[in-house]
Amino acid sequence: MIERNHHRNSTLLIDRRDLLKALGLGVTSIALPGYMSGRGCFAGEPSTDKPNIIFIMADDLGYGDLSCYGATKVKTPNINRMAKEGVRFTDAHSPSAVCSPTRYGVLTGRYCWRTRLKQWVCPPNDPLLIEKDRLTVASLLKSAGYTTGCVGKWHLGFGEERPDWNRQLKPGPLEVGFDYYFGVPTSHNWAPYVYVENHHVVGRRENEFIEVDDNGTEKQGIAAKRNSEEIALIQTGKVIEFIQCNKDKPFFLYFATCNVHKPYTPNDRFKGTSQCGIYGDFTHEFDWTVGEVLNTLDRLRLYDKTLIIVTSDNGANDEFRKFGHSSCGFLRGQKTDIWEGGHRVPFVARWPGKIKAGTTSDEVICLTDFMATSAAVVGAELPNNAGEDSYNILPILLGQKADRRIREATVHHSISGVFSIRQGPWKLILGRGSGGWSKPHYVKPKPGEPEGQLYNLKKDPTETDNVWSRHPEIVKRLAKLLEKYKKESHSRPLKGC
Repeated sequence: MIERNHHRNSTLLIDRRDLLKALGLGVTSIALPGYMSGRGCFAGEPSTDKPNIIFIMADDLGYGDLSCYGATKVKTPNINRMAKEGVRFTDAHSPSAVCSPTRYGVLTGRYCWRTRLKQWVCPPNDPLLIEKDRLTVASLLKSAGYTTGCVGKWHLGFGEERPDWNRQLKPGPLEVGFDYYFGVPTSHNWAPYVYVENHHVVGRRENEFIEVDDNGTEKQGIAAKRNSEEIALIQTGKVIEFIQCNKDKPFFLYFATCNVHKPYTPNDRFKGTSQCGIYGDFTHEFDWTVGEVLNTLDRLRLYDKTLIIVTSDNGANDEFRKFGHSSCGFLRGQKTDIWEGGHRVPFVARWPGKIKAGTTSDEVICLTDFMATSAAVVGAELPNNAGEDSYNILPILLGQKADRRIREATVHHSISGVFSIRQGPWKLILGRGSGGWSKPHYVKPKPGEPEGQLYNLKKDPTETDNVWSRHPEIVKRLAKLLEKYKKESHSRPLKGC
């Protein structure tokens, strides 16, 4: 990997007319000055029968935010197309109800509560959360001959102790398996308001200094700040560039968008296009981003050579019911909560010729399963010290019948660290209340009242009937299984164990 020094004399202030032209014609039809310079191109072997893998993860997109999941106030034709040409899951989950822990889980196949991050998310000045010697999806696929790229929101920390925004940002994405990185370093609403490319802040001059406090507030910054309303355009342009440059060899692309996290900042092109206010417009922009990727695959004749997944890192901020729209659908709760609205997410996968078109699956899956599934796609075997909470869902993607569920059980985690464990229809929550932002946040049980919550999701998908006291044997069994998972440091069966 050749390290390029991009942080000096980088062009960040893009001509407004070029941006408007790009929005009107599509990213693929115009080069974006300062962003389309071929930096995502890498030497590699010609294509084999291994599929390209693209994992697109929205930020705070809810279970009810897509047309193919029942939304009527927003229109998502591109993701609908994926559902028609692939499989749509109705019981897919993020491991956490907030973003950094889920991102860790996606890339490592391991629950984040096994790390130092037991609750909340990574603050802006956090060091790299992923252990440098840990196998990731990126390093696994890289060893299998893939070129690996990460575009978008990182939010997993930089550096050994904390990032120095004015020097090399390492370790970071490149140290955990990615050949290339471009994107937003923390969350959409937190400083520094810049792009990072590989190891450097884009556009920082030698006489400029960046300082961010631990609350995400910028104390000092640079002139070449990113424009929030152009993030989707810029990052999508980088995605298109990466795909074009690596079209003749297998590639893995992890695309983590800033849509639809607060602040809601759709580009002018999308404003007023939905019936759900600015949030719906921002969702339309996300769907457009997916469409640009699909169009690029079509144009480059990679349609049937690519496994593409679209999902979300957690539930939504469910605050747009005044428009007749429920971002979390029929589910109880929202982002941050231990209830289903906090972690049940849309999940659509397409792989023409492999995944049967127009299918639906009610299999319970978790985003941590991406690790073991990627290994299965390329014929690799996970060692026991990697992907400890990852199950191979490739048989489900391919429509193969099974006599039992893939996962033994699935563990979820709220923003405050409240646990739940799901097995079959049963969901046990170790505590009362949401464990997040929804009221009641926490309920102290009175003498004789249930200490936690138990729901039969088959009979009670809205989690309104707490049957904890009626099924003490199930409470005991699930609590024991959760403790086993914690004690043994893994939840998937390991070889030789």
